[in-house]
Amino acid sequence: MSNIAKTFNELRSSGRKGFIPFVTAGDPDLPTSLSIILKLAELGADVIELGVPFSDPMADGPTIQRSSQRSLEGGTTLQDVLDLAKNFRSRSTVPLVLFSYLNPVLRFGVERFGQEVQKAGIDGVLFTDVIEDEAAALSKSFAEYEIDLISLIAPTTTDERLGTICATARGFIYAVSRAGVTGAQASTSDAAEALVDRSRKFTDLPIAVGFGISTSEQISDVWRYADAAIVGSAIVAAIEKQPQNAVAAVDSFVRTLLPPFANGGLET
Repeated sequence: MSNIAKTFNELRSSGRKGFIPFVTAGDPDLPTSLSIILKLAELGADVIELGVPFSDPMADGPTIQRSSQRSLEGGTTLQDVLDLAKNFRSRSTVPLVLFSYLNPVLRFGVERFGQEVQKAGIDGVLFTDVIEDEAAALSKSFAEYEIDLISLIAPTTTDERLGTICATARGFIYAVSRAGVTGAQASTSDAAEALVDRSRKFTDLPIAVGFGISTSEQISDVWRYADAAIVGSAIVAAIEKQPQNAVAAVDSFVRTLLPPFANGGLET
């Protein structure tokens, strides 16, 4: 059983829901990124998503686009991100998911990437721009290295495609709350709940909802119907506002999200 599966099983057995934060590796710099994700683990993150900076992040909104640009300008490479993950793994057992576009991995080499991801202690990989047969092939390849391929679904995904996607997914399903790019929103979408309900017909995997979640109220709403809530752009924005004091900024912001999930999760 994978580290991600164990985590969600523990959440279910204790009647709790999960919190999954996202940050871009190397923003504002690599040492600070390490301190940030260690802080997130300390604060009770159940899984942490670590973004690989990319020059053309088409699925991301302006906030995460800027974080990628800052990281790339600082010289962050895919190998740097893997080294960062390995350093984190030596200090924490919290599951780590690498969030990437496929192009950097193709340049790195898919087989080499799988080997290095396993060595780094990364538990899962999510590609924003991989679908259908390509996803199935990568899922099979990464399974050999005990790496879960996390799959994305959206409100626009048909039932037919949900069945195909869920059949090859591992770890958990990432349900996008709305069509469009990442970015904090004033409210969560009703379409997200409908998507999660439809997906339950095709998979027993945990389903986490992301895109636009930035408040404790939104997290509580997502927890009504999903297994975990993902918070990305709002955390990245906190880093952007205070790059010289990024760890404290993340600490302060995440604590505003904490009351609904005291002791690590929401009682069901």
